[in-house]
Amino acid sequence: MTNRINIGQIQVAECLYNFVEKEVMPTLKLNSDQFWQGFSDIINQLSVTNEALLAKRENLQHKIDQWHDQHQGELFNFSEYKTFLTAIGYLEPVVDDFTISTNNVDAELATMAGPQLVVPIMNARFALNAVNARWGSLYDALYGTDAISDKDGAEKTPEYNPIRGNKVIAFARDILDQAIPLSEGSHHQVKKYEIKDGKLAVTLLNNETHSLAKPKQCIGYTGEAQRPDSIIFENNQLHLELCFDAKNPIAKSDKAGVSDVMLESALTTIMDCEDSVAAVDASDKVIAYRNWLGLNTGTLTERISKGEKTYIRSMANDKSYQTINGSPATLPGRSVMFVRNVGHLMTNDAVLTQQGKAAPEGIIDAVMTSLIALHDVKGYSQKPNSRTRSIYIVKPKMHGSAEVAFADLLFSRVEQLLHLPENTIKMGIMDEERRTSVNLKNCIHAAKARVVFINTGFLDRTGDEIHTSMNAGVMARKADIKFTPWISAYEDNNVDIGLACGFSGKAQIGKGMWPIPDQMSNMLANKINHVQAGANTAWVPSPTAATLHAIHYHQTHVLSLQQKLATREPASLDDILTIPLADKTNWSTEEITNELDNNAQGILGYVVRWIDQGIGCSKVPDINDVGLMEDRATLRISSQHIANWLKHGICTKAQVLSSMKKMATIVDQQNQNDSLYCPMSKDFDNNIAFQAACDLVFKGCEQPSGYTEPLLHQYRIQHKAKNGS
Repeated sequence: MTNRINIGQIQVAECLYNFVEKEVMPTLKLNSDQFWQGFSDIINQLSVTNEALLAKRENLQHKIDQWHDQHQGELFNFSEYKTFLTAIGYLEPVVDDFTISTNNVDAELATMAGPQLVVPIMNARFALNAVNARWGSLYDALYGTDAISDKDGAEKTPEYNPIRGNKVIAFARDILDQAIPLSEGSHHQVKKYEIKDGKLAVTLLNNETHSLAKPKQCIGYTGEAQRPDSIIFENNQLHLELCFDAKNPIAKSDKAGVSDVMLESALTTIMDCEDSVAAVDASDKVIAYRNWLGLNTGTLTERISKGEKTYIRSMANDKSYQTINGSPATLPGRSVMFVRNVGHLMTNDAVLTQQGKAAPEGIIDAVMTSLIALHDVKGYSQKPNSRTRSIYIVKPKMHGSAEVAFADLLFSRVEQLLHLPENTIKMGIMDEERRTSVNLKNCIHAAKARVVFINTGFLDRTGDEIHTSMNAGVMARKADIKFTPWISAYEDNNVDIGLACGFSGKAQIGKGMWPIPDQMSNMLANKINHVQAGANTAWVPSPTAATLHAIHYHQTHVLSLQQKLATREPASLDDILTIPLADKTNWSTEEITNELDNNAQGILGYVVRWIDQGIGCSKVPDINDVGLMEDRATLRISSQHIANWLKHGICTKAQVLSSMKKMATIVDQQNQNDSLYCPMSKDFDNNIAFQAACDLVFKGCEQPSGYTEPLLHQYRIQHKAKNGS
């Protein structure tokens, strides 16, 4: 039983109370009694509004379900459908044109364009890797991935393979020619780089000396001017660094003595308390908050063991250098951090309300993550995050402008509690729910003084698309949904609305995750589409991927592109509202089985780690053993898709259960080398993870908005109780 401290009109889990009192408060000049009383007031006053907003979601969904039920078998009347959505308040009257007024935004979010990482905050190692991914080795990213072909003797071998190394160097020289071209010749032909008379001097193999086509791209160096340790350049407001380490074997064989090319990579990172973690109780929340505290004080460390070596990983320092004229200067060494709070739906018994109910977890997160971020805002951090003294919170899974307005009110109350200037807390709005997509302009308007980020996500957005229109009919096969009209309109609309509301140069417009961390060649070929769509950030699955994706931002000047895109015809609301129903449903038994197997395997592979090991995000092998980065968004779309097919008779419960059992055996085999893994197929009837996966499908229609969290939390708590953890 959880020990609790009674404060004001709330009960706080003792572990959370002690964490705040002993670890968070000592440095902060806040009155502890006033803080807890203010926290109590926020919980009890805003919980009522939170519950009312959730009730409105359910009421709207009930009306939509009824409408589809009443029109079954009829030719779909789109005009009537839109009129209905407007009448019930699902479609809101569009606000007049406006421009966001957000200020004090760090350049990484406002004027720079580059990759973004999302990492589970409960994993300190991943969090440190991400915050330190501001700079990455291009040579390492190329050499260690399939971005470089292993053909013609260029395989990765236990020892350094010079053939592969030469391919890496040639690729990197091509990037230099694109990003920082010479006034004459190519970086392939350079034999010496140096600083002479306050500018870059480049000597070619033919002994001619040239500079850059744009000399101001060279901004500084480290070491001695005529024999620099490194030279720093800028392109499209991103930085890159040529390194010259004479002891490095690569430099010894390089005609210009270049040992590496370092790219400014993950400009921003979302430290995630939501979809990528399994935090179900007070002890879990304290783990998340403690890591966030370490990141905001600059003291987070993690002991890392590799083979027989053990070392301590800590947060990177800023990069010191001399300007081209010899003056001292620095560049940020760390990614600028957001923290993603949970949405409005879930509650957590880390805090109980005056009625003795678990408090809304999103309210707890808002107060706690902002309190912790005071260490940065007040200048107490050894490794500062925001140079503008802002707090960046991503708020996910909001439905429509009223819910965004509630988050805005919540943040205002937190600012008052913590004696912060108005709009210190900036808001990221995830455009991942249908009701937000179709009312996006209104949603942005509801937080126009603090919004700093909008982002699309195919998986969660598709999960909500299916659930919202569950009763409309049979959904297309999952792979085919990507090619239905609503998805491209949704992606374009996010950019169109963001630009129309003045995001360019002020805030981030983001795109979703590249899900296959082992396919970097594929990512290099395809993820540039996110940049060319007008997004000034996009998600990547690893620091290595961030370094490779950074290449795309050197190839495209996003702010200039946004100016052109702002004049195009906006995406069609009608297209966004088009339901992705199947054109035909006469699939063969084999096709249906394959679809069920694919979905079931993805569900089980993710759920078993979530329930048994508390892992909220990891690389999960798919049905073809291709590793995919999975979090709850993947789970939502897969479970909702099967639930839809069950509801409309495409498959039976017996077929789904058969597929689940068959795929559980495969997932067991895929995890056989994990010493912590508990096989599901040994006892289907009593395996908690297997039961959780089945419930996500068989109870999918009744889950709020198709969310997976309620059932996952229920079964994870059950697992922890059973195992005494």
